[in-house]
Amino acid sequence: MGETTPAGQFLDAAIGLLERVREEEAATVAAAGAAVADTVAAGGRLFAFGAGHSSLAAQDVVYRAGGFALMNLLTVPGTVGVDVMPATLGSALERVEGLASAVLESSPARGGDLLIVVSLSGRNALPVEMAMKARALGLTVIGVTSVAYATGTGSRHASGTYLRDHCDIVLDSKIAIGDAELTADGIGAPFAPASTVVTSALMQATMAAAAVELASRGLEPPLLRSGNVDGGPEWNERVMSEHADRVFYRA
Repeated sequence: MGETTPAGQFLDAAIGLLERVREEEAATVAAAGAAVADTVAAGGRLFAFGAGHSSLAAQDVVYRAGGFALMNLLTVPGTVGVDVMPATLGSALERVEGLASAVLESSPARGGDLLIVVSLSGRNALPVEMAMKARALGLTVIGVTSVAYATGTGSRHASGTYLRDHCDIVLDSKIAIGDAELTADGIGAPFAPASTVVTSALMQATMAAAAVELASRGLEPPLLRSGNVDGGPEWNERVMSEHADRVFYRA
């Protein structure tokens, strides 16, 4: 610790956040993993949602080696990444009320399923409404957010509430308001965001906990192998075929 280079300072900051999450969120990560395992064991389906850069952490647990085959990305058109033009449209859509409800109602998500909603600030209409609507439909909702935003910023949802207010389990990323870890003389804005590093770690920790929990119950976790190792494609074909009714990213 104590590096003086900008790169070292950023890595120190990220490591510090990860250490806080490891110590302070251990119980909630275990609870989130158990909730995922409960859903899988009961025949439910898994979904992950995030808008803007929060979508990166959601995508990180979908269709990847070492991940659950039946984790599906729940997408809202125009909000998944910066490929929408102009990029600022994605931010604007996060503040549109009614959009999340329309998406959920037309999605395969149903009561008994589980949805992970990722939103750093948790203040915009889209993630708040997504969590509210999902719970109303009978889904278990896990929120991954920075609780600091709920105490230091105003809600942008008509209810005045935040993502954390509509979740069964809340994982706190500990990211400070503004999501930038460094400052320097001659640079007018803070820089070097760490939310993707920490949020993705929380997501993977949750899925790891779920895999071990399923195994402890005598159930095989529906994991994918790398398609770049011998036998990987065949393994994945078997797993996805066995859970075909719960995999929605495959035609």
